[in-house]
Amino acid sequence: MKKGGVNIGQPLFIEPFVPNVSNPPDADGRSILVTWKIPSGVVVDSFMIERSEARKRDYTTVGQVAGTDTFFVDHHRPDAGLELIAGYKYQYRIVTSSGGWHSGSLPSKAFAAKPKLFNVKRANVLILIVVYFGSVLFYIRRTKGGKSQFVRQIAGMQAVEEALGRATEMGRPALYIPGIMDVDNIQTIASMVILTEVAKKCAQFDVPIIVPLNRAFVVPLAEESVKEGFLRSGRPDAYNPDDIRYLSDEQFAFTAGVAGIMNREKTAAHFFLGAFFAESLIVSEIGYSTGAIQIAGTANTHQLPFFVVACDYTLIGEEFYAASAYVSREPQLLGTLKGSDLVKLLMMGAVFVGSFLSLFGVDAVARFFGV
Repeated sequence: MKKGGVNIGQPLFIEPFVPNVSNPPDADGRSILVTWKIPSGVVVDSFMIERSEARKRDYTTVGQVAGTDTFFVDHHRPDAGLELIAGYKYQYRIVTSSGGWHSGSLPSKAFAAKPKLFNVKRANVLILIVVYFGSVLFYIRRTKGGKSQFVRQIAGMQAVEEALGRATEMGRPALYIPGIMDVDNIQTIASMVILTEVAKKCAQFDVPIIVPLNRAFVVPLAEESVKEGFLRSGRPDAYNPDDIRYLSDEQFAFTAGVAGIMNREKTAAHFFLGAFFAESLIVSEIGYSTGAIQIAGTANTHQLPFFVVACDYTLIGEEFYAASAYVSREPQLLGTLKGSDLVKLLMMGAVFVGSFLSLFGVDAVARFFGV
């Protein structure tokens, strides 16, 4: 006999049953927990779980479990063609199998998956976030209160005056490239902070600073940064807006334009600070051939080898971000830097302690960091 698309043989459950549906403990909005009860004395080989959109009755098998199991978690699995969309209502039924006989349950109630407001299994993430932002706010407040914050010396930033001193002696301008990414890139933003301080030094040394740009939206940001630097030095009249030059959005057209500036203007100090890609090798090699002092920095680690071999000083990875706090001494930047360093030390300590305790079979620290 066939009923509702399921072959019905000898009843496995004397009374028809209805599976329960609910959110799983770690609900993310894309999973549903299906549970059922096995009457005493009933032996089942396996349970097959079927799902249908509410009131459609076109069931699809979403999983199979052993005959002793009483639950199944249905997850969103688009790779298997089993999507589970938050807010959509679904119904489930259980098909039991024993000795070649099959029996289907009644449909469950219609249920829609909903994410939980707070997942207690990820409380460790909340704790780490609170520790991090608490550390940052503590150091920001401490810095604003006049407490001096130690930041180790960064050779590349100490060499700025040396580079600009040579440009002054030679009567040539400096060149500053803030990478080739747009204003939404964190490296571009960090570079603008450093640009303000370099422009301030240029105004003090009476050295023109040329800033070629690859993105149009970076132009006003660079103009304001250079203008602010000249203003801080007390020489706003020395600012020349024509030195902020938009060249091209095309990567190698921009690279060719920079090469032309280096050769025509005879720039004596080069600063490559930002997000760079293949053009880094070309501009740094051309700059090296002109005899200019070159200071570079980027978080794009795949470009660091080119800067290391062609430049006099290179800021590596996070050192580039630290440079913005190092040169500006802004409380927000210093606080973020010191807070980040503190959390890194705590994480390193946790790794050491967890590794040591694991030797004695204690895995409490490892379980805390598990998600």
